[in-house]
Amino acid sequence: MMTARVPRVREAIDIEGESVALVREGVSIMFYMPLPHEGIAPFVWQALERYRHALGTRRLGWYVSYSGDWPELDAKGEAFIKSRLLGSSALVELAERPDSVTGVSFRYHGRGSELPNFLKDYPQSTCAVEFWLPIEFLDDPGPEWVRALALELGRELPWASGHAGLALEVGAWIQTLNPRLLETCLRHPGFDLPRIEDLSLFLGKRVRPPSWLTFLGPPVLEALGGAEGLRARLHSPATQVQSLSPERAVVSLGAVPEAGDLETGDTLPHYRELARVLEPWLYAHPRQWDWFTQEEVRRWERRFL
Repeated sequence: MMTARVPRVREAIDIEGESVALVREGVSIMFYMPLPHEGIAPFVWQALERYRHALGTRRLGWYVSYSGDWPELDAKGEAFIKSRLLGSSALVELAERPDSVTGVSFRYHGRGSELPNFLKDYPQSTCAVEFWLPIEFLDDPGPEWVRALALELGRELPWASGHAGLALEVGAWIQTLNPRLLETCLRHPGFDLPRIEDLSLFLGKRVRPPSWLTFLGPPVLEALGGAEGLRARLHSPATQVQSLSPERAVVSLGAVPEAGDLETGDTLPHYRELARVLEPWLYAHPRQWDWFTQEEVRRWERRFL
């Protein structure tokens, strides 16, 4: 079983006799698009519909309303989500459960051409979209299916960069979780800890550290000499560079995503090789990240260097 090699990172609390998951390992698929929301909204909607179809029996059953509450997704909610996503600017969040992370959720942060006042202080803000899959999907339907879905979700999106791989889904980052999250992220460097609300504000045209699948487009891929130039810099037998168009490519770091384990000497050298190539363009978060200090964030972001 594929997931037998993935460390379990589960943290939960008991509320009125029911276990509520605060942290769960899973697969995150994210794309960053430095274009106005109005021009890409129809493509994001198509990607959301494709994602929902791919979930099969799993379902996005709840959504965030204007007031920040979590109503159940009925016909009225469907109309709300579509109008919000196809409007002039969008913040959309859907999940399988409103109170517990399950590995099934969708988030989109759109930036319109007319920036609201709060975004004018963030010139590097970008549109960002995130799809989550349960870790069990790596067993069935399997990693090849997950890879194909990530490619399909990104096919119509005008992304500048993106990534897909193992990640920690955090429903509520309370201070008591900090030691476990930091220890896990540093020991198992293949785990990402994506924070779409921060990345959509600060990422701009920089790129994240390597993941199992690393999507590269303009301007970084162009600076690397295109897919051929990138391929010439990567020598690990586990690494594959696939050209998706003249401007875009995806780097696959092995047939399956890996967490790594520094305590056993599994340092993910193929991830480190790609990180060294991308180092001039790697994103550095400018401040603390919830309960991670700025120094801890910097250490984690450079874990492959």
